[in-house]
Order: sequence, then C-alpha cells, then structure tokens
Amino acid sequence: MGEFRLSASLEGHHDDVRGVVYPSSKAVVSASRDATVRLWRLLSSPPPAFEAQVSSQGSSFVNAVTYLPANSNFPEGLIISGGKDTVIEVRQPGKSPDDDAEALLLGHSNNVCALDVDPSGQFIISGGWDGQARLWRVGKWECETVFEEHQGSVWAVLSYDDNNIITGCADQLIRVFSTSGKLLRTIKGNTDVVRALCQLPTNHPSGAQFASASNDGIIRLWTLEGDQAGELHGHESFIYSLACLPSGELVSSGEDRTVKIWKGTECIQTITHPAISVWGVAACSENGDIVSGASDRIVRVFSRSKERQADPEAIKAFEDSVGSSSIPQQQVGDINKEKLPGPEFLQQKSGTKEGQVQMIREGSGNITAHQWSMATQQWVSVGTVVDAAGSSGRKQDYQGKDYDYVFDVDIEDGKPPLKLPYNLSQNPYEAAKAFIDDNELPATYLDQVANFITTNTQGASLGPSQQPQPAGSDPWGTESRYRPGEVPSSAPSSLQTSRPKVLPQTTYLAIKQANLKTVQKKIQELNQQIISEGMKDVSLNPSDLNTLQILISHLEEQPIAGKAKPPPAITNGLELVIRLITLWPPAQRLPGLDLLRLLAAATPAVASYRSPQGNTIIDVLERSGVFTDRERSNNIMLAIRTLANLFEFAEGRALANAEFEKSHSLTRDSVITPTTNRNLTIASTTLSINYAVLFTSTSAKPSSSSSSQAADRALSLLDDLTSLLSTSTDSEVTYRALVAAGTLVSLGEEVQQAAKTIFLLGEKATVAQGKVREPRIKSVVAEIQTLLSSD
Repeated sequence: MGEFRLSASLEGHHDDVRGVVYPSSKAVVSASRDATVRLWRLLSSPPPAFEAQVSSQGSSFVNAVTYLPANSNFPEGLIISGGKDTVIEVRQPGKSPDDDAEALLLGHSNNVCALDVDPSGQFIISGGWDGQARLWRVGKWECETVFEEHQGSVWAVLSYDDNNIITGCADQLIRVFSTSGKLLRTIKGNTDVVRALCQLPTNHPSGAQFASASNDGIIRLWTLEGDQAGELHGHESFIYSLACLPSGELVSSGEDRTVKIWKGTECIQTITHPAISVWGVAACSENGDIVSGASDRIVRVFSRSKERQADPEAIKAFEDSVGSSSIPQQQVGDINKEKLPGPEFLQQKSGTKEGQVQMIREGSGNITAHQWSMATQQWVSVGTVVDAAGSSGRKQDYQGKDYDYVFDVDIEDGKPPLKLPYNLSQNPYEAAKAFIDDNELPATYLDQVANFITTNTQGASLGPSQQPQPAGSDPWGTESRYRPGEVPSSAPSSLQTSRPKVLPQTTYLAIKQANLKTVQKKIQELNQQIISEGMKDVSLNPSDLNTLQILISHLEEQPIAGKAKPPPAITNGLELVIRLITLWPPAQRLPGLDLLRLLAAATPAVASYRSPQGNTIIDVLERSGVFTDRERSNNIMLAIRTLANLFEFAEGRALANAEFEKSHSLTRDSVITPTTNRNLTIASTTLSINYAVLFTSTSAKPSSSSSSQAADRALSLLDDLTSLLSTSTDSEVTYRALVAAGTLVSLGEEVQQAAKTIFLLGEKATVAQGKVREPRIKSVVAEIQTLLSSD
C-alpha cells in the first residue's frame, strides 16, 4: 500500500481550522476560529479541485463539527457545529448562512468543543468546557440526557453504539455511560487531559474496541470493559484528534505539527505540516483519503491513490513549505548546539523508525530538523529551529491597524483568548495598560502582561526580520499565548513590581456578554415548537415577535441607561420577557432569562418594575420556580446573573439591599452546593462581590442603628464563601470568593473577628491558595491575612 501524498490544499479560512469532517468522497467540511463552517465540494479530478461554500457564519470561534449522514428526512444529511457561543447549530448543507438553521441546540453554558453522531443517526452527543456531555435527539432537537460526573472540561465524546457513550475529560478520566445517563464505568490510565476518542474496527489486531489520545502524547487502546490493550508512542506533544481508516489503520494529529498513520501499534507514515498545530483529522469511509485542519488556516486532503493526488508541482510546493518552515524551540526543548552532528550525518546514518527526528547543526550555525521516512529510506527536511518568539518582519493587521505582534492572551482556563496588539516602538507597560482597559480586566494583571510582552520580544528590533514568529509554550497550540498567573521566569527583574491592592473591592461587576441574534433566533424557534405542541395561549403572536425585534435592536444599538423614562420598546419588551420566564415551560425559558439578564444591566427599568400585584423582579423570579429547578442549572445561573446585573444602577442597588434576605435565601445553595457548572458558581460569587461592595461603600455604610443588620448580612455571606473556599479548585471561582470575603472583612472589627475565629477565613484562604497556584490568588490571600491580623 502506497504512502499518503497531498491531494489538495483548500484555502479560504482566516484563522485556525479547528475541526474537519470527510462525509463523502465528494465533500469535506471544516470549522474554524474565523467563526465559519465551510463546505468544500469536489468539482473535478485529476488533479482534485474543490469549490468552497460558507455553510455557517457565526460571531465567535467554531471549535467542533460533525455530520449526520443522509436519510429520508434529510436527503443531504446535516452539518452540526458548535463553539464559543455555546450554541450547537444544525444546518442542511445546501442552505446559505442567511437561511434559518434546522435547529439551534441550547444547553451548554461554556464552549462546545466536541461533537459526534451515533452510528444509526438517531442522536447527537456534545461535550463542553462546562464539564457536561449532552445527548440531543435528532428531529426533536431537545437535550434528552445530561452526562454528569465530570470534574473538568469534556474534550472528547464518542457515540460508540446505540447503548454506550464514551467521554474524555480534562480530569484525565474516560467514562462510559448508558444513553440514559447512567455511569457504567470510569477508566483510568491517562496521565494528562484526554483530548480525542475513536472507535476501532472489530478486527483490530490489539483486540481493543476504541482508542484515546491525551496531552501526554500517547495513544492508548481500550476495551469497553476498561482494559488497556496497547499504547502507541511517536507523537512529541499533545494529540488533538483521532480517526480510523476503512483499512482499520489509525490516524492521529497533534501539536508536533504532524499527522501519523498507525498500523497495529506501529507508525508507518508521518506527514509533517508547515504549521504549529494540526488540530483535526478525519478519514473518508468511501475511498480511504484523509483530511487535516491546521493552525496555518489551511484544510489539506491526502490520498494514497495516484489518481487522486495533486500534480507534482503542488506536492513539491507543499514539501518545500514544510522544509522551509520554522519550528519554535519550545517545541523541541533544550538543544546543545555543540553536540549536534553536521549535515554529513544525513548521508551516513539511517533512521531507525518512521517519523524519527534528527537535529542538524548547519554550517551557518542554524539548527535544522529532519524526519526519517521509512517508505523512501531518507531524511526529509521539516524546518529550521528558531529561538524565542520574535517578529516575523511582516506587520499583522488588528482592527484596521498594523502591529509587529498580535499575541493571544488566555485570561481564564476554558475561555478563548483575547488579542494583545503590540509595536516594538511602544512602552510595554503602556501597551499592557491599554489591553487591560480595553478588556475591563483587573489592574493586578498589569505587571504580568508587561513582563510577557518584554520576554517575548527580547532580541527583536525595529525593521524586517528573517525569522517567522514561532509559538509560545501554550498547551492549546496558538501562537505566543500567555496565561496570567504564569509569569515567565526569564522576565527581567526590573519589571518585577509589586501588585496593586485589590481589597476592598470598590466597583460593581456585571456579566453582559451575549449574542443577541442567537438569543432572538432561539426564542423564535422555541415559539414555533410551543405552537406545534398546542400551547398557543402562551405562544408569541406576530405583534409579540415585532416587540421582540424592537427590543433586540434597542439593546444592540442604543444606550438606554441614561434616559429618565425608558422608551416603550423597553417597557413592552420587559413585559414580554417576563411572560417568557413565567409562562413558557421551564425547558424553554433559557433565552428569556438571558434577555432579562441583559436588560438588568442595560436599564434601571428592570429594578423599578412592579407587577399589578406589587411584585418586584426578584419576586417574579422566585415565583417562576427557577431557583428550585436544580435540573436546569443554566436557568439558575442566568437568574443569578440577573440579580448581579441589578447593581449597575442605583435603583437596582436599592432593591438588592431591601431584598437581601430573599436574594440570599434563593441563591445560597448555588454557592455552597458543589456543581460542575462553573458558570453558575462564578455568577453566585459575582453576586457576593456586589453585595460586599454595597455593604462597604461610603453611600451604603450603615448608620449606628443599622450596623448590626449589615454585620449580620456580611456574616451570612462569609459563611457561604468560606464553605466554598474549602472545596473550590477553579481559579476564577476561588479568586472571586476571596475578593468578596476580603472586602467583607474590611467592614469592621465585628466581621473581622468572626471571619478569623468563627469562619477560619485565614486558614481556608491558605488552603485555597495551595489548590490554585496563581499570583493573583497569592496576592489577595496575603491582603486578607494582613486584614485579619490588623488591630
């Protein structure tokens, strides 16, 4: 059997290609961080030529894609995609992005990063950063099962058959569930995050039934009973994707820039890409060709069949691009240049296995990498090793301006990065401050971001450079990415400034991010469903839908907050939203609650609302039953976000203060009860921060007659927060809980002493610091200890 060689390079995406599917020999589907899903149709062959069509155009990263094969209901099949906006979109391939989707599946509370369809085409499985996997019934388009138990992001899902669902998780465990949600078994053995799963053919020589791949660079073979049947070693870094060929061979791709073909447990071919990460790989069941998606924005098809391979010029151009590409030194580790052989090694020595990499010290002093091909029995150049991150010499465009660098910055695990533009002519601290201001980040990040800029531009100078910008040491593979809390050890000591104090917190926090068009679309879709189920009495009529449209337009385009009297669009829209969250079935209330949350941050009309019976918006939420419906944690999360957003206006703060006991009673369980829905706990701690700011603000400090009440309220919150600190391992949850608790301690001696002696805040803060090792956590814990020790 011949080697895979390039068949076609499909260019058109504007950012990393994160997912690929190969549903038939005539079509390829790809998903990208450029917020699009593209369908590539084969036009002619040989050589293969494809035509691109944008199938879906979203507003944020698309990270996962799968395909439902054609059936009587959907003759062309369905393209299913998901990403940062948490919505799973189901589309017919022949429709344009402007046409309505077949369905929009809402339920995940964080990025959707994994999708699969069961072999019989009856349901879809999804996994997300919210620690959940979900089963969606095709045609009904509802979440039928939520697979719990995960203690981290669900990076991989596999619908093995009609009875067994397999998940791979950031907690290093593989879980096998029944379709009803029952956990059948937990499989241990991985030493890092499980990133990919793949079903193996029944005749696999190892006897295994499925494979997993991990950030430890190892592919493991398993039986459904959890017995390990083998390990495949060969990747040098994280493995992101697995696929199975019709021949039974396994295909993998990862952060080492390669796609590898495995026969049994032996790697028989390595295809190096001119990219930092090969995010996805898929196989065509009809002809055995494979497709890859990479960080260089290109989709590539490879074939063993000479009839389907590209012309010789295109193949040579691909091989030349690999040979001339730059390899970040972080990817190959420390290299002792003096001990490396010269170019003569390549003529004198053969490799011992497929994909073996040999570093060579060239006469120019450069270090080149060469990879052994067993098929051709020769060393193939795969790039030049470059030092620390530097400028490519080509300006990068960001929001219409040119920059020497545009870094990706990870502010929080499980959330997509923010863009940090920088020119070498700038002061790093000024660039860092502008970045923090633009993204409304805590000032405590200033020194870390400045250190990152300085470290990753050391040695760079104004003017063109011959070296392309390599990647940083980011486990997700995007270039020059930084995580606050991991200040590079090589940062100059002159920049190691002290952190600004954060306690007491003095500003209120709001959670405002949303895709309003998606919310509107989902309401319209659910409205049709309600009508079809015979509930016309609670459905929206054309006039209501027009009111919804006007409300969405106001929220998107017009500042509302400063108006003495809210416009009719807001008052009418608020009444409509209240209908959605009280009259619609609980399973359909999520988009209505999302709109209420946004309205609370946009206008004081939400806080000023009174029903004909005199009920406030907090009363409305209580009577809707949202806080007691524990099965729908996303509904609870949005209701708590609404309460937190009330603090944006004086009217909301007055209402929150007057209704503290009721608000606390309704939300307390969401703070003290462990949950895998981290967004729910973040919303709860955000509400605690806002109450702490309210109690300690000058305008709201209690008079002597009410100081006892304020202290009692603060102690109630401290009780919840210290309980949370005892169990939390999430960095953002821990940080917000500490900020809220530390702010409450500054309220006065009574609260300070209770925090120290009754709630043991000092000890619990120290324990939290040990579990979440971040500089910001360490800093705020130090501030709390100082407050507790002061007289």
